Amino acid sequence: MARFELKLPKMGESVAEATIINWLKSVGDSVEMDEAILEIATDKVDSEVPTEVSGVLVEQLFAVDDVVEVGSVLAIIETEETDGSTGDQEPSNGDQEPSNDDQEPTVDDNSSEPSAEVVQAVSQPLTQVQESADLISHGSSQGRFYSPLVRNIAQQEGISQTELDAMIGSGKDGRVTKNDILAYIDQRKSSDRLNQDRPQPDAINASQFNESLNTPKAVTVSSHLGDEIIEMTRMDKLIAKHMTASVATSAHVQSFVECDVTKVWQWREGVKKSFEAREGEKLTFTPIFMEAVARALRDFPMMNISVEGDKIIKHKAINLGMAAALDDGNLIVPVIKNADQLNLVGMSKAVNDLARRARANKLTPDEIAGGTYTVTNVGNFGSIMGTPIINQPQVGILALGAIRKVPAVIETNEGDFIGIRYKMYLSHSYDHRVVNGALGGMFAKRVADYLEAWDPNREA
Repeated sequence: MARFELKLPKMGESVAEATIINWLKSVGDSVEMDEAILEIATDKVDSEVPTEVSGVLVEQLFAVDDVVEVGSVLAIIETEETDGSTGDQEPSNGDQEPSNDDQEPTVDDNSSEPSAEVVQAVSQPLTQVQESADLISHGSSQGRFYSPLVRNIAQQEGISQTELDAMIGSGKDGRVTKNDILAYIDQRKSSDRLNQDRPQPDAINASQFNESLNTPKAVTVSSHLGDEIIEMTRMDKLIAKHMTASVATSAHVQSFVECDVTKVWQWREGVKKSFEAREGEKLTFTPIFMEAVARALRDFPMMNISVEGDKIIKHKAINLGMAAALDDGNLIVPVIKNADQLNLVGMSKAVNDLARRARANKLTPDEIAGGTYTVTNVGNFGSIMGTPIINQPQVGILALGAIRKVPAVIETNEGDFIGIRYKMYLSHSYDHRVVNGALGGMFAKRVADYLEAWDPNREA
């Protein structure tokens, strides 16, 4: 028999840990190669972890809701194969370690009891180990659970159980996450440096510190008879945290541009059937708009940036995030990598593929990471415009409004007249810390210019 260690695989460059949300197999269950053993969740997507071998699941090393680092052993699977290289196999006869019976006794045979020095030498480290183990328990007296990672950090940094119990966690059901405890440690070290030349104050109040991290305080809402209390899902909490963090980080400002897309509308109506017959994909407006945005980002590279502290990162690649609606009403933002290098056929295939797999929850973490600019189509829901929140750490997001038939003044060489045109609004939200109003407005106008100058004779 051999023992196989099932480890948390690398799920993308930006993913360092994941939360276990469900064990699909129990201890003692038989498992087949490539069969899913458990479900995990990152701050980006949910996914399954399959096994690479067949056998019996004999041990689960983490519980549901534990936060696990990439590369950690999740479970032990016992297989029928024999593997001489595995650490769990018995050594061969030629290399067999001597048994206890073959070793010399370490205590004088004439002594019936070990000396006091031996007792002290053995008991002292055992006592220290026990004290370290008792420092941070699996849970508080109120039943609050702490993951192994959080407990280990607390022990290494000398954080007491009382301090840990006082922390306000940002995880599920208020649990303390890795980021929560690291932020607490950083704050404590900063306070120590500031006060090293002053009389030492009282110990840091963990509860007050964590309250400051979570300001503004949540408003207490009283419920009344007949009200329904709905628990936020894990995805709801992640989105809420991401949105509030973005508003607190970036100075949001908006520019609005009206765009005449009559030529685009008429061109698409004429080619969409032949395009679908030839490519096996529907031709929607989204890839057309994404192509125009990618071209505008080439013209205005300072919109294709991110902010890190006091530094601006100017991205070489144009990776367009595409907000996609899920069946539960939430949004996810898959990323089209190197979007400026795709023609319209390639853009259509990428858009449709990512949208399908987003709705089926089949996206990988890498496919929703690395975006440099985001586009969201609020017109799908009937909105004529919107003021979207920037997807951090990007500095801009463009909302596409609904296309409407409206009366408009048409300028010609023969004079002006009123006609029916297809128009829409482009709503550009950008980070005013690094993008001024001229750049933000000119970028949105350039997108509109590309759409209004659409070639009606273009081949699909």
